[in-house]
Amino acid sequence: MKILMITDIHSNPDKIYSYLDNNSVDEIIITGDVTEFGPEELFVDTLNKFSEYANVHALFGNCDPKNSSELIDESNATNIHDNTSNIGSIKLVGFGGSNPTPFDTPNEYTDELLYENLRKYYEDLTSDSFTILVTHAPPLDTNADKIESGAHVGSCAVRKIIEDTQPTLNVCGHVHESIGKDKIGDTIIVNPGDANTGHACIIELSQEDIENKKVNIELIEI
Repeated sequence: MKILMITDIHSNPDKIYSYLDNNSVDEIIITGDVTEFGPEELFVDTLNKFSEYANVHALFGNCDPKNSSELIDESNATNIHDNTSNIGSIKLVGFGGSNPTPFDTPNEYTDELLYENLRKYYEDLTSDSFTILVTHAPPLDTNADKIESGAHVGSCAVRKIIEDTQPTLNVCGHVHESIGKDKIGDTIIVNPGDANTGHACIIELSQEDIENKKVNIELIEI
């Protein structure tokens, strides 16, 4: 199974479309910022276009329209914001938006609220299944949340739920320049960087990998 994971498209999906025109994938996970503050039509159209290539599991970022959850429901994508989904025997748990930023973007939540909502999925995240926590915000103090100045701007709530539940994998975005992988306990963290400039991640899994919770990740630049 080949999963394409992308984030931070910011209204410019052309490089990813080009990749998909020449490379087949089985599933696509989108972790938000599909648009640069809309418009709503573009948000839905982009999800629908990606759905022509493979099944799409999506949530929104802090820079997407305020009503993005309803817009995902209108599209051909599966809405994983504050929700669960499955890719075969893989369990997905998702939550969109971000912890507070200095920019007062449309979809920001306190870390208290983020944790309260993620905590509802404790049993899903701690199950024996291969589990993927899908968030727009990266966990705090990792290789996934460092801005140019060196400051860490991720979510302490996302970090805490990972520490508490130890899902197999956390895929995130939000901090474009913080491309890379990390670990919190046994959980692998990956931020592929912004799809807007052609960054993405391929997760390739055999049935044996899924059963053994073995994660094979390739960060790519198109």
